[in-house]
Amino acid sequence: MDTRSPIQAERRLQSIELARRQVLVEGLGWPAPLLTPQRAWIERSWRRCLASGLDPARQVEFDSVSVAQLRGTAEQHHALLQAARPVLDGLAHAIARTRYFALLTDAAGVVIDVAGPVDHADRHAHAIARVGVDLSEPHIGTSAIGAALGEQHPVWLHRGEHFFADTAVYSCAGAPLFGADGRCVGMLDLTGVHTVERPELMHMAARAAQCIGNALVLAQPHALALRLNWPGQALGGEDDGLIALDADGWIHAANPAARTMLPALALGDVAVHAEEVFAIDLGRLFDSTRWGTASAAQPVDVALWSGLRVQAAAVDAANGPECITAQPPGAALSLRAVEDALVRRAVDAAHGNVARAAKALGVSRATVYRKLGQRR
Repeated sequence: MDTRSPIQAERRLQSIELARRQVLVEGLGWPAPLLTPQRAWIERSWRRCLASGLDPARQVEFDSVSVAQLRGTAEQHHALLQAARPVLDGLAHAIARTRYFALLTDAAGVVIDVAGPVDHADRHAHAIARVGVDLSEPHIGTSAIGAALGEQHPVWLHRGEHFFADTAVYSCAGAPLFGADGRCVGMLDLTGVHTVERPELMHMAARAAQCIGNALVLAQPHALALRLNWPGQALGGEDDGLIALDADGWIHAANPAARTMLPALALGDVAVHAEEVFAIDLGRLFDSTRWGTASAAQPVDVALWSGLRVQAAAVDAANGPECITAQPPGAALSLRAVEDALVRRAVDAAHGNVARAAKALGVSRATVYRKLGQRR
C-alpha cells in the first residue's frame, strides 16, 4: 500500500520531471522550490554525467565484469560476503511483500550478492539483479549505487531522479558500507521496479549497512571488543561506537561511530593504542570490562585524554551488536551461525590467540580463521 495519496504521488513525479527539464534539457539550475540538501547530490551527479558526455536519452547497457574479475572479486570480498549474508537474509524477509530486492556491491559498484524477491521475467529487474553486473555511475549514470559510494551517506532515489530515462523505472535506497579500517568497502541497495515510493527504505538500508560494518569489525581477530557511547545514552543502540583491541591493547578495528567519538582513530589504517585514547592503563581497561565475556553486562565509566568520558561495555562474543534485520522474527539460528558463534566465543576466551582457540575447539587454525572471515 502506498503511503502517499495519488495526488501527492503525481505531484512528486511532476516535480522530478520539472527538475529534469531544467537541468538536463535547458542547462539551468535545479528548480529553487524543489532544492533541498537531500536533492543537491542528485544535481551534482547529473552534472558529472553530462560532463562525461553521457546522453540521458541513450539506452543503458548493463555490462558484467569478466569471469576472471568476478572470481577475483569473490575472493577479495569473502569477509564482506560472509558478514552481509545474515543481514541480507533478514532484509529479504522484511521486504518480501514490497516488490523490492537487495543488492550488495563492492566499492566499485559491481554487484557481489543479491537477496529478496527478484522477478527475473521482468527485464528491468533481471538487468541489475545479477552478480557481476557493473552498476557504477560511469556505466548506468545517477543511481543509489553510485550516489551512496560517491557521497558516502544514505540516499533515496525515485524514478526520474536517475540520470537515464531508461532507468526511470527504478526506485532505490542506498547506504555505504564501511570496513574495519574505516574505508568504504561497498554499498547496500534496496531497489524496486515500477513500484510505489518507499523512502523509509533509506533508514532500513542504513541500519542494515551499520550491522554489516559492525560484523566486519567483530570479524577481526581480537582480545576485547567494546561498545562505546556517551554518558546518559543507553548502550546497545544503533549509534554505539564499536572497537576491537588485540591482547596488547592496539585498536585494529572500529566502526564509523567510534571513529567519530574518538578522533585519534580517524586515520583508519593506522593502529592506535588504547592508552593513547583512554586515560586508564590497559590492565584496568581489560579487567573492568571482564575481557569481553558475556558477564560484563554493566557499562563502566571511562575517561578520555580529551577530558570527556564515555561508557564502555564488552560485546558478547556470541551475539555481537544487535541488528534488527539480521534474523527474521521467530527464526532459529542456523547450524552455521551456531558454529560461528562458538568460534568467536572461543577466540574471545583465548584473548585473541587463534592457535589456543583452535586447540580448545579441536579444529585447525585454518578453520578458525575461515570462521572469522580471515584468510591465512
